[in-house]
Amino acid sequence: MRDVVVIGVGMTKFGKHMNLSLKDLSRAACWDAFKDSGGVSPKDIQMAYVANAIGGIITGQTLVGGQVFLREVGIHTIPIINVENACASGSVALMEAYHAVRSGRCDIALALGVEKMFAGDTTLTTTALAGGGDVELELGNGVNFPAHWALRAAKRMELCGTTKEHFAMVSVKNHKNGCYNPNAQYQKECTIEEVINSRTIAEPMTQLSCSPIGDGAAAVIICTKEKAQKYTSKHISIAGFGVATGSYDERRDITFNDIERLCGEDLYKNASIGPEDLDFAEVHDCFTIAEFMRVEGLGLYKHGEYDRALEKGESNLGGKFPINPSGGLLSKGHPISATGVAQVCELVWQLRGQAGQRQVEGARVALAHCSGGGIVGDGAVSVATILKKDY
Repeated sequence: MRDVVVIGVGMTKFGKHMNLSLKDLSRAACWDAFKDSGGVSPKDIQMAYVANAIGGIITGQTLVGGQVFLREVGIHTIPIINVENACASGSVALMEAYHAVRSGRCDIALALGVEKMFAGDTTLTTTALAGGGDVELELGNGVNFPAHWALRAAKRMELCGTTKEHFAMVSVKNHKNGCYNPNAQYQKECTIEEVINSRTIAEPMTQLSCSPIGDGAAAVIICTKEKAQKYTSKHISIAGFGVATGSYDERRDITFNDIERLCGEDLYKNASIGPEDLDFAEVHDCFTIAEFMRVEGLGLYKHGEYDRALEKGESNLGGKFPINPSGGLLSKGHPISATGVAQVCELVWQLRGQAGQRQVEGARVALAHCSGGGIVGDGAVSVATILKKDY
């Protein structure tokens, strides 16, 4: 097996892009990655993995999205694989590209995640998102994702003593971080009171407790460590990936995500790096309660301890262990398939020391995590990776 490194990253600003198509967004993210790579061109890409989860419903583009999008970039004739795996689609695309390079299937590959969620019809977007669960059993009967997460939040309040103020601290932290990220959908601070008093979505989750609908794309170019020397000496190594599927055990403790525990165990084993070695993490904070469950499930904090960490400011920029310095999904936005790839872009910028005012000082090892879907209240897929700076 060969060492795999990231040599180029790029992303669009996340937000409402009514005048841009999936092709437009893809082209912009890919060309940013090419510019960032030190000289890689479209003709150098040997395999590509393209993630798009809800384009078929929102835009009508199905079946060959990757081929359509990358034709605009000048990539053709090579193997192009389309990936759909809910919110983790982009993470899976990158993971598959990583395995293709690591195994020797190719020397250089591209992973692209792209999504359009604004359709001028909120019902259409909601219908598309409902496909992230068992439509017949749950989501088709009104048990949607805000309701799932609200139930978990309420149970955590009962069992762990977590308060609405604790949940709001996550939103306040991440919105502040987003102010320093030019690609973030929202670049405005908020207060604990504003989070709590914003419109109720599903008690105790309010509007500022939820990630927004958004459009966007992100791209990552990876290659063998040997190949990277042709382009740059400042590559970032991929230490490994972890992936898991939910158990769907209806008796489980819904205040702890066992799917993240399984994903983390797989990751730490494959990467030969543990949570104690990390400097910061980007995790899937689709709702404020989700950040609690991700960091505890992944072993970054013990179950029930993230409340105190927030009180102490440990997960803030400049804190002991920053969580979501990019602003996370709550502020940066969450264009489904672009999210996991964009998280890796953030890790690369941070590890290179290129993150500006949101820079995590001295960062050398970091984790990106993305989960997707929900079946009987459990996660459907969880993917995580660790990147490290070698120079």
